Amino acid sequence: MALLQEFFVFGISLENWLYALIATSLSYLILDLLTRLAVRFAKKRMSVLARLTKRRIDEAMLGILDGSKRYLYFLFALLIGVQTLILPVKLEQRLSQAMVVIIGIQVAIWINRGINMWMEKLVDPDVHSDLRNRATTTTMVFLLRLVVMLTVLLTVLANIGVNITAFVASLGIGGVAIALALQTILGDLFASLSIGLDKPFEVGDFIVVDDLQGTVEYIGIKTTRLRSISGEQLIRSNAELLKSAIRNYKRMSERRVLFTFGVTHQTSGEKITELTQAIRKIISAISVTRFDRAHFVRIGESSLDFEVVYYLQSSEYSVYMDTQQRINLELMKACAQRDIAFAHPTTTLHVTSKVQLATPRPERAGKTEPEEEMETS
Repeated sequence: MALLQEFFVFGISLENWLYALIATSLSYLILDLLTRLAVRFAKKRMSVLARLTKRRIDEAMLGILDGSKRYLYFLFALLIGVQTLILPVKLEQRLSQAMVVIIGIQVAIWINRGINMWMEKLVDPDVHSDLRNRATTTTMVFLLRLVVMLTVLLTVLANIGVNITAFVASLGIGGVAIALALQTILGDLFASLSIGLDKPFEVGDFIVVDDLQGTVEYIGIKTTRLRSISGEQLIRSNAELLKSAIRNYKRMSERRVLFTFGVTHQTSGEKITELTQAIRKIISAISVTRFDRAHFVRIGESSLDFEVVYYLQSSEYSVYMDTQQRINLELMKACAQRDIAFAHPTTTLHVTSKVQLATPRPERAGKTEPEEEMETS
């Protein structure tokens, strides 16, 4: 050891360098050993709790520990070893600040890993079947990650001597400028978050918004995509969607259907009464319908008008069309059995013709003209 004290590197004896190397090695081994013990403990706990409970706290802990970075361990251990040397005060302060930065980076990685695992659980339909909006979950995770990272950053900056108050104040003006520039994007971002939390519609719902109608295929951070009945894809921004009235047919428990038809004026009152009773029987015989009313509502210019209302206990449009077709066919049969004709717009024109006989013209001297005969009808 006395020999090592006689040699110097950068003004520090080899003995001190040896102590620093030993401190670095021991620090790294201790950090690595603690991590391995924690991982082993978590695995044992998981094997025991897997039979007793559905909670996966140890699984989350294991996933977070997998985010440990060996190179950060090494840098941290190296800084511990270097601090055993006799260094200038200012350099020691810088090394202490570097240690804080390394700790902050590792903590941020662990937290980010935990947030990612939480997000995977949220979008897993087997775990949370009611949280299937991946865009909303992504937005929430992004905001949460942003808050965590800013907190870690400000903590690290405060520990290395940065004036946080002045730093935040300087960012305030720039933040306002950025917010104004990104106003539209931020509006769509928060609209996506609102759609995910309030759930006015979800993927698979059939909605009508202004002149757009279709099935929701995807809810993104900025836009929502619909698949129209004719097959094309319709895209509209989330902010514009929330500004309009949204009609969600998927959540309709039953559909109210009103239809009208007319028969000719030659239909007697007895047949009209029979027809209303026949309509009631036709609709009541269908399992997915609930009859409401059928009335002879008015005497029109060219028809005797009926109004029929029933409720369809299904939100599917195809079921509605099949049911209405069945009712129409049965209605045609009922009218044919009773010799009742459906009316169509007709116009009857009554023409009265009056023809006035021409007065005889005076005869001209020396000339005779043939007598004209006029035939009237």
